[in-house]
Amino acid sequence: MITENTLTEKLKHYFGFDKFKGDQKAIIQNLLDGKNTFVLMPTGGGKSLCYQLPSMLMEGTAIVISPLIALMKNQVDVINSLSENDGLAHYLNSSLNRSAIGQVMDDVRSGKTRLLYVAPESLNKEENVEFLRTVKISFYAVDEAHCISEWGHDFRPEYRNIRPTINSIGNAPVIALTATATDKVRTDIKKSLGIMDSVEFKSSFNRPNLYYEVRQKNKDIERQIIMFIKQHEGKSGIIYCLSRKKVEELAAVLRANDIKAAPYHAGLDSVTRSQTQDDFLMERIDIIVATIAFGMGIDKPDVRFVIHYDIPKSLEGYYQETGRAGRDGGEGICIAFYAYKDLQKLEKFMEGKPIAEQDIGRQLLQETAAYAESSVCRRKILLHYFGENYLEDNCHCCDNCLYPKERHEAKDLLTIVLRAVLAVKENFRQDYIIDFVKGRPTDDITSHKHDQLEEFGAGEDADPKLWNPVIRQAIIAGYMRKDVENYGLLKVTAAGRRFLKEPTSFMIVEDKKFSEYEEEPTEGSTALDPELYSMLKDLRKEVAQKHNLPAYVIFQDVSIEQMATMYPITVEELQNIQGVGVGKARRYGEPFLKLIKKHCELNEIERPQELRVKTVAKKSIQKVKIIQSIDREVDLDDLATAQGLGFDELLDAIEAIVYSGTRLNIDYFIDEVMDEEHVEDIYEYFRESDTDDIEDALDELDGDYTEEEIRLVRIKFLSEQAN
Repeated sequence: MITENTLTEKLKHYFGFDKFKGDQKAIIQNLLDGKNTFVLMPTGGGKSLCYQLPSMLMEGTAIVISPLIALMKNQVDVINSLSENDGLAHYLNSSLNRSAIGQVMDDVRSGKTRLLYVAPESLNKEENVEFLRTVKISFYAVDEAHCISEWGHDFRPEYRNIRPTINSIGNAPVIALTATATDKVRTDIKKSLGIMDSVEFKSSFNRPNLYYEVRQKNKDIERQIIMFIKQHEGKSGIIYCLSRKKVEELAAVLRANDIKAAPYHAGLDSVTRSQTQDDFLMERIDIIVATIAFGMGIDKPDVRFVIHYDIPKSLEGYYQETGRAGRDGGEGICIAFYAYKDLQKLEKFMEGKPIAEQDIGRQLLQETAAYAESSVCRRKILLHYFGENYLEDNCHCCDNCLYPKERHEAKDLLTIVLRAVLAVKENFRQDYIIDFVKGRPTDDITSHKHDQLEEFGAGEDADPKLWNPVIRQAIIAGYMRKDVENYGLLKVTAAGRRFLKEPTSFMIVEDKKFSEYEEEPTEGSTALDPELYSMLKDLRKEVAQKHNLPAYVIFQDVSIEQMATMYPITVEELQNIQGVGVGKARRYGEPFLKLIKKHCELNEIERPQELRVKTVAKKSIQKVKIIQSIDREVDLDDLATAQGLGFDELLDAIEAIVYSGTRLNIDYFIDEVMDEEHVEDIYEYFRESDTDDIEDALDELDGDYTEEEIRLVRIKFLSEQAN
């Protein structure tokens, strides 16, 4: 029997900690006593230690079932750093070759390995089952156990096979661990793993250091994100997007705005993912733009912000992802962008899935929408979702509490809702109840003959937009609940029945209003300053004459227009203007910035707070690949083929890149396909011409050169002289 003092000594010996956090000691003792254990502990609470320390103290090898290879590598490295000898921990998954698998098995057989991490797919392989039957198993740890449940935010069908496989290998205590699980999910986990007898340890879900905010998602979302990151310069952050395409595009936009960012998603090869993860942990990059493939178990305590570009599919997913912020107890800012259009997209993605799966998905989305749209304390909503009551009226650490809305009396509306739920025998969901009280004779309602009930239409005169907040806030207040087994069915609680007998004041806040957003970015609506525009054009002409260059080389018209709209006065701000790269801003920018600054001072002009951020051209993934390929001096014919483009189309893409302010060096290709004299002749034409138009160039050069040759040299000229 290991005493409490011995446990603390072992904690210090292996991990260097002086004391346990929260329920860690009780959880470990329960496992050491051979009992099944269920651990519900928020991210940052120290779940990993609950199975890592017991594995050092118990005879045999502990099997840790984990869903992500990245997580395994991270944790195996941590455990092996505790010992002078490698092999204390290993992982067994599809990333290993036959030789590496042999080494793992030898170390396990010898008794050297105390922790063996396996993916559920690997655990279920017959050859691994055969091997593990020959090994002394101390216990099984099922990490990220919410993956078992279809109601969890990251359902993995392979997790359903864990119990049968354990039975096949050999029985031992099971510890299931998750950072997010509602009552429904907890029941699912315990049933599936056959541990209904488990001792349950549930930690508080409250993360007092996290700030929660939901913002309207609109066409300037990228500008908002960039401005936020610039305001938190040098701090680590994660931005979550739902699609791989958006991850790539946003990472490219951030890099174009001098932010050290990298994409991370399951479509990237394992070497790239591993490198990106290491770069983030070692702070060679500040921002990870990721799908939900990133983050599970990544031990970086000082992530200072988590941004959701897209609203997540479930509140569990949202809580798990925001939980990456501030794990050291320091600052943690969680911002989600929301538009109802995104929910409609997510619903559309469900089409074609089994009806039951669609139903679950829609209900989870409704919970997310309720969180985003509600004006109630966000901490209160989140904690209530996970079965915990937050009793404070104001958390002082979410947008709704910092900027509270006016409260309205809703005693009569709550009475109508509670009577309606009882009238339909507590057998229907929120949408049905709302239609019922509004008096809408839907097919569903008429088929149940509920339109004939006395309570039907009792709230038809009330403001329709109040019903959702009344129901949502009545659930938080404890007057109603959602059934666990048939999730979503509204039930009246004992408190609700008492309220009906003796109604008391019930104050609510209305939901927030979220408008639709335009997907395509549009130019700022700020009016162009005609006086400044004229002065900037005159200055451009002077600078062009001084450098003996055409005016379009200095700045294009679109750049001058934006300068006369956005009033940049620093080199950094000038780089946010379309068509202005770093080189061009530094080479030609100073006199323009002085002119703009003087104009603003003389006319007492208040400049816009947020400048237009530098965007990347459409098809930004392709653009990045083209730039990288040219940097590596890939033959342009080969590059066109690789990108599935005709040569003319490739030149179009390269020209778009150069015109957006990026300098490209294609000399290596021009030197191969053109005579030096021809290059000089065309180059000199563009230096002396007032226009960069190809048709004019073909006419002026008397047909001596092909259009392709002229375009290649124009790219060279603009890169060298304009960028």
